[in-house]
Amino acid sequence: MKKLLVAALFTFASFTTWADSVQTLQDFVRDVKTGRAAFTQTVTSPDGAKKKTSGGSFEFSRPNRFRFTYTKPFEQVIVGDGVKVWIYDADLNQVSSRKLGAALGATPAALLAGASLDTDFMLAPLPAKDGIDWVAATPKQKDGAFQSLNVGFRGKDLAAVEITDSFGQRSALQFSNWVANPALGAEVFRFTVPKGADVIEQ
Repeated sequence: MKKLLVAALFTFASFTTWADSVQTLQDFVRDVKTGRAAFTQTVTSPDGAKKKTSGGSFEFSRPNRFRFTYTKPFEQVIVGDGVKVWIYDADLNQVSSRKLGAALGATPAALLAGASLDTDFMLAPLPAKDGIDWVAATPKQKDGAFQSLNVGFRGKDLAAVEITDSFGQRSALQFSNWVANPALGAEVFRFTVPKGADVIEQ
């Protein structure tokens, strides 16, 4: 009887912790209006045979303003200015842009920098792992670019995002030096086309 009671209590405690992770994500979207972090991104091919690692910095300001600055292994900038999403490849000196609504949808940027979760995602708790509490955010749009998005928190701090796209390719972002609600000027999310760059409107 004692064993059953202990098992039941453990199961209840685990479920409560998992359920709390959904609340943590909801609180994050409600309370964290701006954010800044460094990140390392590892992209794994569908068969698991190939991996690519990159890194840089990330800032966002709700609603729908964000900047990913990749510094290694090559320079790339992705900026959402609230109207468009701009992608600049320094090696090619090429810029592509598209309207925010078409580019954002049920994407990691929408999940982290958007104003609402309910429109695009269904949320469910996942078991904690390595000190990180996880939430599954499943896109409601069935034919979108992503199969699944998992968001991890260490306490209240954003710790990780794991993404599986529609082709089975997996991307894992690990965040460090996280700062919630820093003062970020409007210029952070303003993109200026570099001189001589080719611009492709999508």
